[in-house]
Amino acid sequence: VLQGYAAEMDNPLMAHLISPELQNKKDVLFGNMEEIYHFHNRIFLRELETYVEYPELVGRCFLDQMEDFQIYEKYCQNKPRSESLWRQFSDSVFFQECQRKLDHKLSLDSYLLKPVQRITKYQLLLKEMLKYSKNCEGAEDLQEALTSILGILKAVNDSMHQIAITGYDGNLNELGKLLMQGSFNVWTDHKKGHTKVKDLARFKPMQRHLFLHEKAVLFCKKREENGEGYEKAPSYSYKHSLNMAAVGITENVKGDAKKFEIWYNAREEVYIIQAPTPEVKATWVNEIRKVLT
Repeated sequence: VLQGYAAEMDNPLMAHLISPELQNKKDVLFGNMEEIYHFHNRIFLRELETYVEYPELVGRCFLDQMEDFQIYEKYCQNKPRSESLWRQFSDSVFFQECQRKLDHKLSLDSYLLKPVQRITKYQLLLKEMLKYSKNCEGAEDLQEALTSILGILKAVNDSMHQIAITGYDGNLNELGKLLMQGSFNVWTDHKKGHTKVKDLARFKPMQRHLFLHEKAVLFCKKREENGEGYEKAPSYSYKHSLNMAAVGITENVKGDAKKFEIWYNAREEVYIIQAPTPEVKATWVNEIRKVLT
């Protein structure tokens, strides 16, 4: 892909086949695929090869290189831009010519999906290896490697949602790390005096997608898009946010194990939040507690 497509975009002999709108768009289309390639070719593959005789110790490879695996996050974040560019120019003569020369059955977009598939495959491989390495040396490393890869997958997944937030006028990066994101039922109470919760519960909840950052929690409305692939991915229109410095939390709401409360400015605003399951609620409550303490 890098030689047969990306490099060809800079080939003067192919220039006449590239439409002007596609020129200088190499980085958008291929993201940091080259960085991923070099990481595997020069570093990770060589490390793996040193463990050919001791496959059960392979977890160490992952742990030593875990920081480098974050290059996948960058690739995945760029993927929607890449896909939309590909859709505009997929039938371009340039791509057809490259595909013909390479004698590829599949078109470029199938290959651009490979890094996304690869990072999800690692967790499956590590799980499989763990299954057969229960009591041997290296099992702990394998487990730790699996946990770390799952952490990267969660970060990739969270950031894919975060880049779909629309209408937020500040800089999301200034809110600190994105810790959690998910969809909830939300009831609000904005009166100065606190009404009885049971009066509130009669009202229909709002569906909100929450993004918990270190410094703020964002409330967004999810919009499903029509279209294919990433076009079908939802977008989240920003509604409002609460600064974590002024937030309080009540872990239990009577009568429902899935509900908790977030309140603001000494209960001036109260948000009753219902998670899809008690487990999801517990995870969020723990994460919010961590931020608050």
